[in-house]
Order: sequence, then structure tokens, then C-alpha cells
Amino acid sequence: MTGDTRHENLTDEELLLAYRKSDDNQWLGYLLQRYTALLLGVALKYLKDRELAEDAVQQVFLKALTHLPKEQILNFKGWLYILVRNHCLQQLRDKPGSADDSALGQLAVSADEGEELIQHEYTLQQMESCIGLLSIEQRTTITMFYLQKQSYEQIISQTGYTFMQVKSFIQNGKRNLKTILLKKLGSAANGR
Repeated sequence: MTGDTRHENLTDEELLLAYRKSDDNQWLGYLLQRYTALLLGVALKYLKDRELAEDAVQQVFLKALTHLPKEQILNFKGWLYILVRNHCLQQLRDKPGSADDSALGQLAVSADEGEELIQHEYTLQQMESCIGLLSIEQRTTITMFYLQKQSYEQIISQTGYTFMQVKSFIQNGKRNLKTILLKKLGSAANGR
């Protein structure tokens, strides 16, 4: 890599956008490099072996490079965390003889929680794709208010919308998002 450090000042979203625009893996590499320590820590927690954990991180990086979803990822760090966690859990399921007994015990104890978490993650993924179906005003204000945790005042100053417009876009967007999400989840449940 060169001595260019401009990427360090970019947000995750800006790096993802640069990657999607240029299709240059270097941008995604910068983003993945940002979370190497976090992923290694998660993998160590589950696998209890540094070499296996390092291999898991490499596999997750490869999967991120080859299977990055087409839809916008609103929380890249969370997406990566889920990816590495699921990878580690799959390794533990595939090789129970080599897994730490306490890790397998945690899996058995939390089977119901795991199913609930999988359903929650699925719903969040569906919600991310549904946000894209809202009008630009609703999508912008919903994203800023709920996902970026910005106040009405911050949204007003950044968008130029009035207080009443922001309030209306958020309320209508939330209602429309719920309708779209329920339809989509209902279709998925009927298709199973």
C-alpha cells in the first residue's frame, strides 16, 4: 500500500460507496482492515484457538469480498460481526470434537435465543432493503433519525426541510416502512 491515508478520514459508508462506484477492492480492503482486531476478538471468543480464529477472519474477509450484498449495508461493522459470528458457529457445529465444551454448551443453552436472533437479523436485513422503497424524503429522514440518531434540528439543518416536513416524513415513512415490511415478511413466510 502507498502512504496515502485519505481513506482513514472516510466513514464506512463513504468507503463502501467508493468501492461500489469504482469496483476497486482496495476500498473494501481499507474497510475490512479497520475491523480486523474486532473480528479476531470475536473469532477467538468462539473458537478459543488463535490459528483457527485467524483462519476464520480470512474466510470472512474472502466472503465479504466475494458476496457483498448488492443492497446498501447501513451498519457495516454489525454486518461483519454477524458474518464472523455465524462463520464461527458453523465451524463449531461442523467439528464438535475440536470445539471447546463450554462454547458448545452455550450453543445448546441459547438455541431458542439463537433462533430468535436469526429471525431478528432477517427482519433487519429485510428492513434495510425496504427502506430503499420509500420516497427520497422519507428514506433520508428515517435513516438520519433512526439509524444515524440525529435530532430533528440536525435533520432540518442538513436537509433544509421545515420542522413539520421532517415530522411528516418520519411519521409517514415509518408507517409506509411497516406496511412494506409486513407485506415482504408475509410473502416470505408464505413462500417457505
